Amino acid sequence: MALVEIGFVGMGLMGVPMTRRLLTAGYPVTVWNRNPEKTAIAAEQGAKVATSLAQLCENVDIIMLCVSDTSAVEEVVLAKDGLLEYLKPGSIIIDFSSIDPESTRELAAKVSSKSCHWLDTPVSGGVAGAEQGSLAIMAGGKVEVLDSVRPILQELSQSITRMGEVGAGQVTKICNQMIVSCNVLVMAEVMALAEKSGVDSALIPQALQGGFADSIPLQLTGPRMAQRDYEPVKWHVKTLLKDLDMANTLAKNKLSSVPMAGLGAELMRQHASKGFNESDPCTLIELYQAEKAQTK
Repeated sequence: MALVEIGFVGMGLMGVPMTRRLLTAGYPVTVWNRNPEKTAIAAEQGAKVATSLAQLCENVDIIMLCVSDTSAVEEVVLAKDGLLEYLKPGSIIIDFSSIDPESTRELAAKVSSKSCHWLDTPVSGGVAGAEQGSLAIMAGGKVEVLDSVRPILQELSQSITRMGEVGAGQVTKICNQMIVSCNVLVMAEVMALAEKSGVDSALIPQALQGGFADSIPLQLTGPRMAQRDYEPVKWHVKTLLKDLDMANTLAKNKLSSVPMAGLGAELMRQHASKGFNESDPCTLIELYQAEKAQTK
C-alpha cells in the first residue's frame, strides 16, 4: 500500500506509542489533541501537529482516534468545528477507542452521509502492546474498507479480526474487558489471601506461569501488586470501570445476565471512590488493606 497521510487524535497512554510505531514505519502522521501540550512527545518524534481538526482534515486521508470514552469521541466528531464538518469524501475514520456500540453505529451513519467510512477497531494489549506493535485488534466495518488499511494496522498489531459490521468491534471489546476486569479483581483477592496465609505473593505469578490460571495481566500486574509498585500508571481503574458499566448496559439492553460483571463494576467503583480512579489497577490490592490491618 502506498504511504498515506495519517491523522491521529488522542495523545494518551496508547496514542503516543501507536503514533511512534507509525512514524517508525515511515508513515507521515499529523497529530491533534484536545490538550495541545500532550502533542509535544509525538512532535519530538517527527509527527506534524495540527492546531485544529480542520487543519488535520486538510492534510490526511485516514484519521485515527484513541480517546477516553464515548462522549470524547462524540465531541471530536460532532461538536462545532469537529471532524464531521471537515471530512473529505473518501476519508476513513479508524476508532481505537473503547466506546458504546450503538453510539458507534450512529457516528458511522453520520460519517457515511459525508461519503466517508468508519471502522471501529478497539484494541487489547495495553501500553506494552502499543509499544511493541503486538496489539489485538477487533474490528467492525466493511470488509473492503478494513482490507484497504490492513497493512497500516499490521504495524500496530499481532492480529486483526473482523467481527462483523460497524459496532461489532466494540461489542467484542466489551467482552474482552469483562474478562480482563474480573481477572484483575480476583487477582487482587488472590494476592491478599496468599499474604494473609503466610505465602510470598511475589512468587504467585511465577508459580502459576504456564498453568491454566496464567494470563498476561497476572504476569504484568501480579508482581506490581505484590511489591505495591503503583507507578508508572500503565492503565487506569477508570477505564475498566467505564467498560464494565458499558458491559452491564449492553447486557441489560440484550436481556443477557452478567452477574460477575455487575459485581465487578461495583467493586471497581468502590475502589475508584477511594481516590484510585486515575490509578493503575494494580492498586486494587488496596481494597483488602484495611481488612488486613484488622486481622493483625
